[in-house]
Amino acid sequence: FANLLAAEDYATAHASYVSNSYGGSEFSGENTYDTPFNKPGVGITVSSGDSRYGGEYPAASPYVTAVGGTSLTHGSTAWTETTWSGSGSGCSAVEAKPAWQTDTGCGRRTVADVSAVADPNTGVAVYDSYGSSSGANWFVYGGTSVAAPLVAGVWALTGSLATTTVAAAVPYSHRSAWKDVTSGSNTICCSAGNLCQAGVGYDGPAGLGTPIS
Repeated sequence: FANLLAAEDYATAHASYVSNSYGGSEFSGENTYDTPFNKPGVGITVSSGDSRYGGEYPAASPYVTAVGGTSLTHGSTAWTETTWSGSGSGCSAVEAKPAWQTDTGCGRRTVADVSAVADPNTGVAVYDSYGSSSGANWFVYGGTSVAAPLVAGVWALTGSLATTTVAAAVPYSHRSAWKDVTSGSNTICCSAGNLCQAGVGYDGPAGLGTPIS
């Protein structure tokens, strides 16, 4: 973990947007490790995890944009997007709630902030020239480790942030840039309300929603 944080320091010193596709269970004192993520002017995305409802770190850090996952399918006339059943979400056991989060389901930091396609069954196409199988080189990959770099890439296309901007707050002040995901759940028996069940407005599994292109 110390090596990952050192890498974060290096990356945020050399890039305007940084994507992270790792995480682990929350732990006491995790907030003392938040410094490498507290970088005004740098947009930092972190995958929310693929283990459904329950908190992960560093997605729980209030200084990052935690990215949940959706399932994206195309019908006869239009695309349909729902919360992916594996999308990580939760109410942090450690981290304080940032000022820009106003949901009432959790008194501390809520995960996720936004989302993108992550369902491995409806994920992204990847061409693998090395690991071909039976002559096939195209594969479909998913997980919130796909969603986090997708959001970072879309975000980067908007240009650099001001050096004093708290990047984690930006999606909340530009809600019209996100498509609300209103259906789906990441638990079989959802008893945590909007922390595990998608609905109109903010919810844990999909956050504010997915980028509007």
